[in-house]
Amino acid sequence: MSNILNKDAFILPEGVIYLDGNSLGPMPRAVAARVQTMLTDEWGEMLIRGWNTAGWMDQPIRVGNMVARIVGAPEGTVVMGDTLSIKVFQALASAVKLNPERRVILSDTGNFPSDLYMAEGLVGLLEQGYELRTVAPEDVVDAVDDSIAAVMLTEVDYRTGRKHDMKAVTKVVQAKGCVMIWDLAHSAGAVEVDLHGSNCEFAIGCTYKYLNGGPGAPAFIYVRPDLADHVQPALSGWLGHRQPFAFDLDYTPGAGIERMRVGTPPVIQLAALEVAMELWEGVDMSELRAESLKLQEQFIEEVERDVPQLVLASPCDTSIRGSQVSFRFKEGYAAMQALIDRGVIGDFRAPDIMRFGFTPLYLDAADISAAVAILADVMNNKLWDQDKYKVRSKVT
Repeated sequence: MSNILNKDAFILPEGVIYLDGNSLGPMPRAVAARVQTMLTDEWGEMLIRGWNTAGWMDQPIRVGNMVARIVGAPEGTVVMGDTLSIKVFQALASAVKLNPERRVILSDTGNFPSDLYMAEGLVGLLEQGYELRTVAPEDVVDAVDDSIAAVMLTEVDYRTGRKHDMKAVTKVVQAKGCVMIWDLAHSAGAVEVDLHGSNCEFAIGCTYKYLNGGPGAPAFIYVRPDLADHVQPALSGWLGHRQPFAFDLDYTPGAGIERMRVGTPPVIQLAALEVAMELWEGVDMSELRAESLKLQEQFIEEVERDVPQLVLASPCDTSIRGSQVSFRFKEGYAAMQALIDRGVIGDFRAPDIMRFGFTPLYLDAADISAAVAILADVMNNKLWDQDKYKVRSKVT
């Protein structure tokens, strides 16, 4: 049995095989008690005193240091708060200010749409000839030139699981004088990440997927230490001020990563995330990665043997695949709903992607074989071909 497996630490409904931790991680068992304590003993009893007595004001840095260990960042370089889209905007705005003579933000067509939307919004605000340029993921390196101010990429493609080579891409980008931003939404807690070793300037990510922080859990932002006291935060919120409770009318950025704070931290969500992050103490990311790939390879082999209707959309090469496996099927939405109805939970991404996430903290080989058996039944007997499975919900 894997040393990584820790099923008892999570609440997993009886009869459910959960292959969607790449979208929303399950709830760690200890979260409910911790949040209840925060509500009753801290908010309930301390009231506003909780900001000091319970350490709420220090949560964004304290939890940021826990995330930093997972993504290979030095202590004091990661801060929590806001949503991932906000952190994308912060990183992009700061990055282009580091390259004021250039006007292009480069990304790829495999990036999560929200990242691109935020870039479009920033370009619209800046005007002055700024533009967002996108190319196919495999063409990014060749597209880097001296017109580009910043390159923003999601390390692992949310649809196919294709994984960029962080160190190699960053090296090329910086050789051309561009600033590098990595989105770790599908990396943090899933693959080995070495932000310090990559030398990238910025990174952002969410915590509700592999880090199991819960729906709406706060995002994080990393700034390379040598830049932290110099970057200009476009969103100059009061908690990013050097002395927020001096209530100065003019903004003075805080020291280091503190300047990337914006508004009041989501204390209840951070309490849940903090206890979720305690599960990562002692976890070896290289061992977790090896176990994840083992489960993925088993899944691919069994699906290709038993469910020939599905076409692999993820890379065969494990070195360029994250912690998810995607298959294409024209009626993928209906097929996924039928699968979920039978206790195997994955998700769907338009137009035809069935996604399955692999988290060795709560999945083992027996789960994978059982999931494939149910998938084969759904597909080979066309159990998905029912009207009720074809009605699209708001969240797919």
